[in-house]
Amino acid sequence: MNAIADLYAGFTGWLFEHALQPWLYAAGLMDWAEDIYEWLDFALFGLIGIAVVWLVCRPLEAWRPVEPVADRRAIRTDILYTALTRLGLLPLIAFVFLATMQSAWEGWLTENGLLPPTLEELVPALRDHPVLAFTCYVVILDFGEYWRHRAQHRFRWWWALHEIHHAQRQMTFWTDDRNHLLDDVIAALWFGGIALLIGVPPGQFPLVVLLLRLAESLSHANVRLDYGWLGERLLVSPRFHRLHHGVLSAGASGKNYAVLLPVWDWVFGTADFQRKTYLPTGVPEGPEALATGGWLRQQVVGLRRMVAAIRGR
Repeated sequence: MNAIADLYAGFTGWLFEHALQPWLYAAGLMDWAEDIYEWLDFALFGLIGIAVVWLVCRPLEAWRPVEPVADRRAIRTDILYTALTRLGLLPLIAFVFLATMQSAWEGWLTENGLLPPTLEELVPALRDHPVLAFTCYVVILDFGEYWRHRAQHRFRWWWALHEIHHAQRQMTFWTDDRNHLLDDVIAALWFGGIALLIGVPPGQFPLVVLLLRLAESLSHANVRLDYGWLGERLLVSPRFHRLHHGVLSAGASGKNYAVLLPVWDWVFGTADFQRKTYLPTGVPEGPEALATGGWLRQQVVGLRRMVAAIRGR
C-alpha cells in the first residue's frame, strides 16, 4: 500500500510540476498553487475511480442487460453528474472543511489532556492487524451510509433532493452519481465526518472510498446479476439494489437501502430477498424534469421542491 501511495504521489507531483506549474507561473497565479495541487490530487483519484468502475461494469452491462438502451441522452446526463462529482471541486471543499474541523477537534482534546477517540485507540489490537482494521472501517462507514440513505427517504425535504437520483428511468452504473449538489455536500460531510471520528488513516481512506464507490456503481448497473441465496445476503447485488429503485419502492416505503452489506437491511427489517424480478425504475408521481431534464434543470427543480417541503407544501 505504501509503494502504491508513493507511486501515485510521485506521478501527481510530476504532472503538477510539468503541466500546471508553468502555466500558473506565467499567469501570475502561484498563490493558488497549493490549492490547485490538492484539486489535481483529488481529480486524478476520481479519474482512477471512474476507470475502475467502467472496466468492471461496462462489460457486465453489455453481457446481460436488464433492458435495452432507449434514452442515451439520460445516460449522458448521468455521465456529466459523474464527471462533476468525481473530478470537480466538491471533494476538495469537503476535504479542506473536514480537515480544518479535525485540527480544531484534536487541538481541543490535546489541550484538555485527551486522546482523539479513534477506533484504534478503543481497540489497540487493530494496530497490529491493518487488514482487520481496514475491514472494520469499511463496515462502520457502510453502516453509517445505510442510515444516511434511510434518512434521505424519511425526511421530505431530503427526499426532494434524493428524488433526482431515483427519477432515472434508464438506470446504468453511471446513475450512482446522479445526485443534487446539496445532497452530495451533505453526503460528503456525513461520510468524511464518520471517517475522521473513527480515525481512518489518510493512506487507507482513498481505498475505502474506491471500494464503496465501486460497490455502489455495480449495484446500479443495467445487468441481470444476482449472487445467489447466500451471496445476496453477504453483498449488495444489482438485482438487490434495482428493487430499491423500482417504481414500487420509491419514497419512504422503500426496501434494500444498504450500499455494500445487506445485513443492515436484514437486521432493521428493510430487506426484500424474495422478489426476483427486475422492476422498471423511476418515480411515477415525480416531475418529468427530474427524469428527462438536463443537469441544471434538475438542480433547480430539486432545490425548489426542497424549499416547498420545508414550508410544508
